[in-house]
Amino acid sequence: MSRLIVVAIVALVMTGCAETPDPTEDILALMREAEAGWNAGEIERYMQCYWKSDELRFAGGARINRGWEAVLASYRKGYPDQAAMGRLTFSELDVTVLAEDAAVVFGRWRLDRDGEVPDAAPHGLYTLVLRRFEAGWRIVHDHTSAADLD
Repeated sequence: MSRLIVVAIVALVMTGCAETPDPTEDILALMREAEAGWNAGEIERYMQCYWKSDELRFAGGARINRGWEAVLASYRKGYPDQAAMGRLTFSELDVTVLAEDAAVVFGRWRLDRDGEVPDAAPHGLYTLVLRRFEAGWRIVHDHTSAADLD
């Protein structure tokens, strides 16, 4: 009986020491799905990468939008149709896992539109804070900057 107890204790300890799976691939898949939604002209699909909460924060330039609905409204206003949305590309994605349910993503974005000179395409950098919820990973804070196009 004592051997069974020892085996059970060792099994519990080993289970507790098991590595947590790396969520990087799940986070990158979320980013690719957002990119695909944008490129399909579907802002609501793109917005699924964000936490649907009044606590969501998006900072860009000198403005801050708080809440999922406010961010959605801002996107709709700035990108009223697929031509304005263009083709979004995320690149140089760097995922840093902070905890089982928290991560930071740093990367570059670029927006190509028909008829625009490629060198004048809007582009910039972003830093995202993500949390894992029951529904999966979601962006809770987004800080995006645009490069000067001088």
